[in-house]
Amino acid sequence: MQFPEQLIDGYRAFLAGQLRHEQDRYRELAESGQSPNIMVIGCCDSRVSPEVIFNARPGELFVLRNVANIVPPYTPDGRAHGVSAALEYGVGALKVKHIVVLGHAQCGGVKAFAEDAEPLLPGDFIGNWMKLMAPAADRVGPRGALSEAEYLMRLEQANIVNSLDNLVTFPSVHRLVERGQVAFHGAYFGVATGKLSVRDDATGKFVQIAADDYSQMFAQPRF
Repeated sequence: MQFPEQLIDGYRAFLAGQLRHEQDRYRELAESGQSPNIMVIGCCDSRVSPEVIFNARPGELFVLRNVANIVPPYTPDGRAHGVSAALEYGVGALKVKHIVVLGHAQCGGVKAFAEDAEPLLPGDFIGNWMKLMAPAADRVGPRGALSEAEYLMRLEQANIVNSLDNLVTFPSVHRLVERGQVAFHGAYFGVATGKLSVRDDATGKFVQIAADDYSQMFAQPRF
C-alpha cells in the first residue's frame, strides 16, 4: 500500500507555504534546540489540533495528545508511562512555564465513558484508560434532569479539571507550582462553534476568551 497521496499533497503545500516562510526558523531550531514556554496536553481527536487553534509557529508549543486529554495520577510503579514521561520532559528538560489541559466538545472518549460502551477490541485499552475519568464523573454527579448534551459538556469540562488535579500529584511538578515557576490552565474548545473557553480559577467556571473578537467576526456580512 502506497504512502497516502493526501499527505504528499499536504507536504507539497508545506514546502511552498510554511517552509518557504519559516526556513530560517527551522534551521535555528535545529541548531539551538527547542525551548517552548507552553506545554499543551490535548486530545488526539483529529478536529482539535493545538497548533491550529493557537496559530502556533514551529517550536512554540510542546504538545502531548492522547484519548480524552487525560493526565493520570502519579504512579511510580516501574512501568512505561507515556504521559508521565512527556510531562517529566516538559518541566524538567524544557522548563515550560505553563501547562494547558485542552479539552473539547463532542469528545468520543468522554461519550464512550458516559455510555459505558462495549469494548472496541479484546483487551480494551480504551476502556481501561477511560476508567481514569471516574473522579470527573463523581464530580459531575448523577445525570438527573440534564439533557445528554449538557451532561456530556459538564463531564468533558470536569475531565479537564481532573487532569489538572492529577498534575499536582507529581512531586516535581508540585514543587515548581509552589515556587511559582509553573502555572496550570484548563481550556475547552467548541468543535462546531470554534469558541474557546478558559477555566477561571476563582469561580471554577469556563469563560469564553476573545468573545468580542468572536462576535465581531460573525457580525460581519458574508459575500
